[in-house]
Amino acid sequence: MAFEDIIYEKQDGIATVTINRPQLRNAFRGQTVDEMVEAFRDAWRDRSIGVVILTGAGDRAFSSGGDQAARSGGGYRGGMNVEALHEVIRDIPKPVIAAVNGYAIGGGHVLHIICDLSIAADTARFGQVGPRVGSVDPGFGTAYLTRLVGEKKAREIWFLCRQYSADEALEMGLVNKVVPAAQLMDEARAWGREILALSPTAIRIAKASFNAETDHIKGIGAMGGISLGLYYRTEESMEGRNAFMERRTPDFHKFQK
Repeated sequence: MAFEDIIYEKQDGIATVTINRPQLRNAFRGQTVDEMVEAFRDAWRDRSIGVVILTGAGDRAFSSGGDQAARSGGGYRGGMNVEALHEVIRDIPKPVIAAVNGYAIGGGHVLHIICDLSIAADTARFGQVGPRVGSVDPGFGTAYLTRLVGEKKAREIWFLCRQYSADEALEMGLVNKVVPAAQLMDEARAWGREILALSPTAIRIAKASFNAETDHIKGIGAMGGISLGLYYRTEESMEGRNAFMERRTPDFHKFQK
């Protein structure tokens, strides 16, 4: 299968999905999301695959989230079914390892959160920008994040839009391990091989069991996605997007109610 925005490889039981837009810090557009969904579904169907690694091309970014240049007042051009991507990462009955090679920001931050395991390069940076660019991720990006780092830290991440180092992410329970950047993919593949040596049925049951306790977040995300579509049509949301594109500080003061 031919892809434009991602690189999809399979070797020795491990599928690797690489977001391949390094010139844009691996920001994703609708096509990128569709290609990732297709790749994950292929890995799901392929009985020779037992683990999926998700990473970004280059050494600067895992993903900086939604491509703001593709966003207009009606949302992202061509549509962007991020909810389907989140679902397939959660639901594929095989562990998904995020190999975070640089910036994991905004929607890119949410992607690694949803993955079963996260291994970070020591150069990785984590954080949210949604409220700064007139966006938010209701559902897994907020409610599930709370399960990982706790209520206070999750609210800090969203309400302040700060960035955190790989070591800070490890300390708060956001990632499983930090390694030197040059060793990242080797470490991710080593974890994958360890998983492949175990019972695939037991792993599948374990993942389903882990997901069961938080599956209600899907409903929150679906409802929030509808609200987000309406929010994107507002002047307030577009102020964040326009400020980002114009490289200026957004002025949200007039929207205070």
